[in-house]
Amino acid sequence: MKSVSLLLVIGLAAAATAASSCGGNPPPAQPTPNADSAAAAAKARQDSIDAANAEAARRAAEDSARIARQREADSLAALSRGSEEVRATLAAMIHFDLDKSNIRGDDMGALDQKVAILQANPDLRIRVGGHCDERGSDEYNLALGNRRAQAAKQYLVSHGIDAGRIETQSWGEERPLVDGHDESAWSQNRRDEFEIISGGDNIHHP
Repeated sequence: MKSVSLLLVIGLAAAATAASSCGGNPPPAQPTPNADSAAAAAKARQDSIDAANAEAARRAAEDSARIARQREADSLAALSRGSEEVRATLAAMIHFDLDKSNIRGDDMGALDQKVAILQANPDLRIRVGGHCDERGSDEYNLALGNRRAQAAKQYLVSHGIDAGRIETQSWGEERPLVDGHDESAWSQNRRDEFEIISGGDNIHHP
């Protein structure tokens, strides 16, 4: 009988020990997120996104402004180049044969270009200066220079340009383009020159 009681006591003790080891303290509870902390984190994320978007928009605006400035600069440069080309075309000289004042066939194209420029720029006024080589008297060359200037003017007028927009002047032999006493120099000095006298600030390409 004592053996049975002893076994029972031992069994109860073992059961108590097992229960104690299995039942221990419960695991710690997980902390509940604080509502204010979650809101602050969400706001921080949104602020970061907003800042990134604002920076991207600023850079895009700067790029757009830079591109616009570059385009404007390119346009002005092209306009300037175009104006210089028009001025050069308008200033291109024509030449004459010895003792002649008629327009040569190879110069008609140059005068046609001047017609187009004058038509595209109605406020433009020009002066045609007639020149001669050194041969002949002063009086003869002044008269010949005048006929050469008038010939160019008449050509422009006959192609639709108002005569009031074209002045003429004869320089005779006073202003040689090339110094020399041979045909090479003389042929270059027998010429008409063209200069703008008003309306040349904003020249348009025809």
